[in-house]
Amino acid sequence: MRIGELSERTGASPRSLRYYEQQGLLSSERSLNGYREYASNAVATVETIRALLDIGLPSTLVREVLPCTVGERDESACPDLLAKIAELRDDVQSKAARLNAVEDSLSTYLAANAS
Repeated sequence: MRIGELSERTGASPRSLRYYEQQGLLSSERSLNGYREYASNAVATVETIRALLDIGLPSTLVREVLPCTVGERDESACPDLLAKIAELRDDVQSKAARLNAVEDSLSTYLAANAS
């Protein structure tokens, strides 16, 4: 299928699809006329990429995780996957705690200085 059809079927813009290719997340073959041709499993791959990006994984980690999500989907096939996701979760929790502390400070300041 061509990029327009893949875009239509997944909701990802052609620009996003080209970005996914550039990042090594998606592959295509070039036809003689230079058009990108995607395999039939590209829809599932793009949907997985978008889901992983939506939960906050950076594209570098998506590239590592993606092979673990296609086909068998067995975590034992990719033993480092769970550790990397736990690391990302811990980082998000740490950032959230810092933001909550800043929010509390700002709220305290505003409450103390309200007229």
